[in-house]
Amino acid sequence: MKKKIAVIGSGFSGLSAAAYAAKDGHEVHLFEKNNDVGGRARNFKTENGYTFDMGPSWYWMPDIIESFFKDFGQNVSDFYTLIPLDPQFEMVFTDDVMGIPHDYQEMKALFEKTETGAGKMLDEFMTDAQYKYEVGMKDFVNKPCHSWLEFVSPTIAKSALKLDLLTNFKRFVRKYFTNPKLIVLMEFPVIFLGAAPKDIPALYSLMNYGGYKLGTWYPMGGFSKIIDAMKDIVIKQGTEINCNANVEKIIIKDNKASGLIVNQQEIDFDIIIASSDYHHTETLLPKEFRNYDEKYWEKRIFAPSCLIYYLGFKEKLPNLTHHTLFFENNLDLHTEEIYTDKKWPTKPLFYACCPSKTDPSVAPEGSENVFLLMPVATGIEDSEEIREVYFKEMISRLEKHTGASDLLSKIDYKKSYCIQDFKEDYNAYQGNAYGLANTLSQTAVLKPSLRNKKLKSLFYTGQLTVPGPGVPPSIISGKIAAHEASKN
Repeated sequence: MKKKIAVIGSGFSGLSAAAYAAKDGHEVHLFEKNNDVGGRARNFKTENGYTFDMGPSWYWMPDIIESFFKDFGQNVSDFYTLIPLDPQFEMVFTDDVMGIPHDYQEMKALFEKTETGAGKMLDEFMTDAQYKYEVGMKDFVNKPCHSWLEFVSPTIAKSALKLDLLTNFKRFVRKYFTNPKLIVLMEFPVIFLGAAPKDIPALYSLMNYGGYKLGTWYPMGGFSKIIDAMKDIVIKQGTEINCNANVEKIIIKDNKASGLIVNQQEIDFDIIIASSDYHHTETLLPKEFRNYDEKYWEKRIFAPSCLIYYLGFKEKLPNLTHHTLFFENNLDLHTEEIYTDKKWPTKPLFYACCPSKTDPSVAPEGSENVFLLMPVATGIEDSEEIREVYFKEMISRLEKHTGASDLLSKIDYKKSYCIQDFKEDYNAYQGNAYGLANTLSQTAVLKPSLRNKKLKSLFYTGQLTVPGPGVPPSIISGKIAAHEASKN
C-alpha cells in the first residue's frame, strides 16, 4: 500500500532511505535543516576559487557504494569518475615516511622490506579479512537487528568463530606483525570506528580489506559528487526535497508518529524515517515516547569528534600526497585521551588531505586545497583559542614534512570546524563526528534500535544505529530503514 513518508535529514543514510522508500512505491518528502543536501558530506565554495568537501574523504569499499547505484539501474560511472590513488596514502613517522602502494604485490614487498616474513603474513591477514568482509558486509550488516534470532542462519552460524567477534583488534593485529610501524598501519583504519584497537572486535579487519586491498579511490570533483549522484537518484524516484526545512517536533496521535512540525507548519505523514542525530530526534518527542533516556546516552561510547581546518594555499606544497597521516606520536596515548581521559590531546596525531594533488578543479591554478583533521574527544571545551594552538602545531609539522617554509604567510583561505559546529549544523550529540563506537557492547542488536519501540511508524537510520558509522554503512542503514518502513 502506498504511504506518505517523511525522511528527516539528507546525509548518506537519509538520501539512501528516501531513494529506497520511493522505489518501494511510496510518496516521500525529504526535510533538511541546512541550505543543501549532504549532511556531513556537504561541500562549500569560496569566493577565491576553492571547493572544500566538509566531511568524508576516504573512498573505501567501492563495491558497496556501487551496489547502491545498481539497485536503481545505474552505475557509479554514470555520475562521476573514480581515480585510484597511488600511493593510497602516506604515513609519517618520526624517522620515516611510508607510502602505501595501490598495487597489492608492491604493498607485500613493502611489508616484507619492513619486517622479514611480513609479506606472507599480510597475505594471511588479507585472506582472513576478505572472508570477514564478504560475510560481514553481505550478511552481517544488512540485518535490521531487532533480535539476535536474525543471526541464526547457516552462513553466520558457520562463520561465527571465523568472524572473531570476541577477539580484540589490537591482539589480532599482533598475531601477524611485530614491527611497530606495521602495527600502527594496520590499526589506523579502526580509529574512526570509535574506540581504541583494544576495544574493537577483530571482525573489523574487514576494513583493512575494504580499504587497502580494494584500494583507496577519489571521485573527481570531490566527495560531494557522490551526494550529487544520490540526490539525482532520489529526485528520479519522485522524492520531494525540502531544504532550509527545520523539523521542530514529531506529532503523536493514537500512539503513532503521525506527522511533523516543519518551520512552524504541521504536515501529516503515515511514516517517519529520521536520519537526523538519534539523540536529537528523540528530543522531538515527549519523554514517554523516547526509546532512551539521558542516562542511556551518557553511558554510550562515542566515536571521536574532530578539529578540522579548511585551508587554501596560494602556492603548491612539495612532498605532499592526496592523503597523509601524521603519526609521529603515540597512537595509544592519543586514543586514550579521546576515549578514556576525554581531553584535548597532549601529543596529537592528525591527517592532511590535499585533493588538489589529484583534482585541479578544487583549487585555483597554482594553488593547493588542504584540510587538516585531528580526532578529539566528544563533549570537551571548544574555543577558537584552543583550536589555534593545535592549528599552529599541525602547520609546523606540515612544514617539516613538506620542506615548505612560512606556510602561515601563504594561506589564501582559512576556516576552522569543531565540536560546536557539529552541534550547530547537525544537532550532533556532544559534537560527535562519527556516531557511536563499534565496540562489542554496541554491535548489532546492542546498538540503538532502528525502530521506535513505543510508537508505530517511526524509524531511525544513520551512524548512531545499525550497522554503524562510515559512508557505506550509512548507505546500507538507509536501505534497511526504508525496507522496514515499507513493512510497517
